[in-house]
Amino acid sequence: MLFKGLPQGSLPRLERPGPLRERVYETLLHLIGSRSLPPGTHLVESELATRLGVSRQPVHEALQRLDAEGWVDLRPAQGAFVHEPTGEETDQLFVVRTLLETEGARLAAVGPSAEGLQRLDELCATGEAAVAADDVDAVVAANATFHACVMELAGNAVLAELASRVEHRVRRSYTPIVRQAWVEHRELVAAIAARDDTRAEQVMRAHTQDARTRFPPRS
Repeated sequence: MLFKGLPQGSLPRLERPGPLRERVYETLLHLIGSRSLPPGTHLVESELATRLGVSRQPVHEALQRLDAEGWVDLRPAQGAFVHEPTGEETDQLFVVRTLLETEGARLAAVGPSAEGLQRLDELCATGEAAVAADDVDAVVAANATFHACVMELAGNAVLAELASRVEHRVRRSYTPIVRQAWVEHRELVAAIAARDDTRAEQVMRAHTQDARTRFPPRS
């Protein structure tokens, strides 16, 4: 059953003003990325429309877009299903993530701002506290924000956008809950603060290459 496990009323009805198909898309993307709608879930247009308080048209358009982006599989005569990544696909995502984020770390170390470095320190503290509290959702959020902040410091908007898209897809596959991840984050911050772009590149490469095997898969 669609939305099984989600309390009644936990999915907000969308307001009419604004680009409705965009808001439906963003809502479904969040639910899929957070695994509230886990891989393999059958997405029924009529039920989605009812739960979101919209017509079927924006839901249909959102599902078409999600299919094009690899989040949903549209199967002839069967309907839409949340995409189930294969092991090979996940490996490919991690390879691309390593390439993008390694270059981002190198660029971030070229000329980091004091404000950016302070933000990275604060995010490390937040992530470390979440690990100590075994708060998986908070760790995942802090990790994603940390990596986004590094990409922001890189100063390349296109690189940041591509990395964000890949990171979002990777995030549904693993949980960076282990403390070692944040030790490496601290090492990266130190390299960026020292403007050591070679060291920053090395730390990020090792960090992202090992993530698939070291970090537990999301359930």
